[in-house]
Amino acid sequence: MLLGKQGAGKGTQAARLGEHFEIAHLSTGDMFRSQAAIGTAFGLEAKRYMDEGELVPDEITIGLVEECLAEGGPLDDGFVLDGFPRTLNQAQELDRVVIGRPLDLAINLEVPRAIVLDRLAGRRVCENCQRVYHVNMPPPENWTCETCGGHVTQRADDTEEAVERRLQLYEEETVPIIDYYRDQALLVRIDGVGEGDEVFERLLKVVDDRLQERE
Repeated sequence: MLLGKQGAGKGTQAARLGEHFEIAHLSTGDMFRSQAAIGTAFGLEAKRYMDEGELVPDEITIGLVEECLAEGGPLDDGFVLDGFPRTLNQAQELDRVVIGRPLDLAINLEVPRAIVLDRLAGRRVCENCQRVYHVNMPPPENWTCETCGGHVTQRADDTEEAVERRLQLYEEETVPIIDYYRDQALLVRIDGVGEGDEVFERLLKVVDDRLQERE
């Protein structure tokens, strides 16, 4: 799993790890947003919390993850978690869900607050495929995604007020998880500052090292 502040690059790097190792990338945020886009009550309720910068209640999030990791799915083949767990209770519930198939690593992507604030405030996302842009690196034509042609816009939870609230909640709710995984000898800290390829190489090294230890 990848831990770290919002805007640390977890989603981008988790997707790359999933592609590299040919395993599922499970992003609770993306799953909630996709459900909201098709208008399900479940997705719309989650979106209401996210748009305000609040954490989605544990019972909703845990239920989603438990469904995704049901027998016969990614739990058997391997997965990268992104955006979960965010609270100590969620971490403890995840242990229950994956019992018998323990986690290999909890990687904390460390990025200073000032940098993530700039990333989030300037982040723009394709409404269709979720490709990420930045105001300093926009798509070539009129905020139209060059991958799928979708409209590129600011997410409701990337407003300054929502970002400040999310970072506050991170300090209050998510930081204790770091100690939880340190106590289980699962935690590895990675410098998340730098070009994407540089950060990815750091991640690959720690994942490869841990997998070799497990062989």
